Amino acid sequence: MTNRVEPGSSAARKAMVVSLLCGFLMLAGKLTAWLVTGSSAILSDAAESVIHVIAVAFAAFSLWLSLRPPGKRFLYGFERITFFSAGFEGLMIMAAALSILVVAVRNWIAGIELSHLGGGTALVVAAGIVNAVLGTYLVRTGKRANSLILEANGKHVLTDSWTSFGVVGGLLLVIWTGWKPFDPLIAIAVGLNILWSGGRLIWQAAAGLMDYSDPETARKIREMLDALCSELGIEYHGVRFRSTGYRLIIEFHLLFPSSVTVGEAHKLATDVEERLPAVLDMPAEVITHLESLEDHREVHHDPHYTGKPER
Repeated sequence: MTNRVEPGSSAARKAMVVSLLCGFLMLAGKLTAWLVTGSSAILSDAAESVIHVIAVAFAAFSLWLSLRPPGKRFLYGFERITFFSAGFEGLMIMAAALSILVVAVRNWIAGIELSHLGGGTALVVAAGIVNAVLGTYLVRTGKRANSLILEANGKHVLTDSWTSFGVVGGLLLVIWTGWKPFDPLIAIAVGLNILWSGGRLIWQAAAGLMDYSDPETARKIREMLDALCSELGIEYHGVRFRSTGYRLIIEFHLLFPSSVTVGEAHKLATDVEERLPAVLDMPAEVITHLESLEDHREVHHDPHYTGKPER
């Protein structure tokens, strides 16, 4: 049974289009600020925006692909592209971070030349504010639509805004103190922070592709199953679940006394399949396997299997 929030909602599509357009706008503004000032910190921010535009373009493609229905060759659909998208976004973030570090160190060694810092700083401030608003909007929309693609994109945009504010801090320190090394130092600090953010996204993508079972999600599922099965007078075991990036696929075995007919057992199992996603308050597909309570241990032919229900 499936209880799914449609990831292809107009809100999700609109959010991705807005993200792409803003990405191009922010890139143009930051490149202008760099050309005006010659700041390594601003160039590092602009480099991150280049990566952001590439990542958003891939995210838009991933969103489109994830909406396609299952076919003869892809029976489970294309939803798991969300993990590839998040991983690609993480790789792009890390590439931007490395480029920031290289440029900052190179410019520091070659000699720091800065000019027109006031105008360049104003442009970066404006870009940071726009990205902070956009990133918050994307993360919230992604959570409402249960879209890892949008959520990862929103986190990337927020990272871009943090970069901009960090750059602004460095430029203000240069303006106030006259000590130019603040510029590459802030760029290096920003680069290291972005490197950490990209690594976290890559871990999230890898965990999803490897079917990592989140302990908190497992606790919720078992708590709800305990309550439902206790109410219906049945038992369960063998719980497994994984995420597609949009929804959970949950599997477990239900145990029925041999006196219960197949029809009655099927009706109770269907009840559990329908009610579990609702009480979990998340999109889910529930798959159950019906077994006899009295002899299921012998049927499994497993000497290590205890046959005890999970409670």
